[in-house]
Amino acid sequence: MKVVFWAATALIVYTYAGYAGWLWLRARLRPWPVLSGAWEPFVSIVMVVRNEELCLEAKLQNLRALDYPAERCQIVVVSDGSTDRTEQILREHARDPRVQVLMNQLSQGKASGLNDAFGLVSGEIVVFTDARQRMEGDAIRRLAEDFADPEVGCVSGALFLGDAQTGESAKGMGLYWRVEKKIRELESQSGSVVGATGAIYAVRRELLTPVPENTILDDVYLPMQVVRQGKRVIFEPRARAWDSPDLGAEREFSRKVRTLSGNYQLLQLAPWILKSEDPVRFEFISHKVLRLAVPFALAALLLSSIFLTGIVYRFALALQILFYGMSGLAGLRLIRGRWSGMADAALTFVVLNSAAAVAFVNFLTGRKTVWAR
Repeated sequence: MKVVFWAATALIVYTYAGYAGWLWLRARLRPWPVLSGAWEPFVSIVMVVRNEELCLEAKLQNLRALDYPAERCQIVVVSDGSTDRTEQILREHARDPRVQVLMNQLSQGKASGLNDAFGLVSGEIVVFTDARQRMEGDAIRRLAEDFADPEVGCVSGALFLGDAQTGESAKGMGLYWRVEKKIRELESQSGSVVGATGAIYAVRRELLTPVPENTILDDVYLPMQVVRQGKRVIFEPRARAWDSPDLGAEREFSRKVRTLSGNYQLLQLAPWILKSEDPVRFEFISHKVLRLAVPFALAALLLSSIFLTGIVYRFALALQILFYGMSGLAGLRLIRGRWSGMADAALTFVVLNSAAAVAFVNFLTGRKTVWAR
């Protein structure tokens, strides 16, 4: 039991603190700066949508108003079997010569829509985005500047949960995203980022590869293909997109289950990721794979703490009970004041690891998660 306790503790601590510490040290001992500079390549902005009538109009206006030369920007939108007003909205915007639309009458999934879009893009740089998030005016320009470095093949922007006017949320998922962005920034400072931010990332067109059917995480699959071809994937925190910090507990949980299920799927679609031919194998395991194992480490830690005697193990058990108790009270909205921030963090941690456990069950049972709005 002692071996189980300390092994579980080591895995959890390394996953959430040790890896970040190692990245921090590597970035200072072996920095790899990006040679960015003023550059305005022709860019194609790609978006696949399905039944997005509630936010599509605002998103298209957002894209058309970006601070980037209109004559050097193409917008490609693929409708994946939409049954609401999405196609009507796209037809209205297609009057703009910069906007090209493709109406697929049957829903074939986001991956299929991306492959269709690849046949329409003409830009040297292809920017990927989603319908819900709003980009800041200089976002495309910031992404493009980093491609002045010939070693850069993919640039990930930064997603902020909150409002551009009032700032980023520091609670719940907002806190999680702040930590996640810091890890990506550290990865980028001395190497390549493992994946990109789906709401805003860009790839050199020459490095694009077809996305396998029903791929969930195109924003990890495509950047990993870039790394495989010998180019860097970097994180650009100045290229910003904004999203709501609270999509509702059920919707947020489903979204996280889908994302984590995508990590399992990725291991099937690209088994080379865990082999020596992957230049960022260590980073992928540390950043993605170990997080999938944390729920089981947490369960092992709790069980071993119950059966072990001694002051260290009794104290560890008390801390765990307190932690899970705070997360439960936060879920019931029973904590206020100065403890609310800590309770929200505990709840987010529990929700994320619960989603990872559900994703594992989906993987074992073969249950597929489809892409959703």
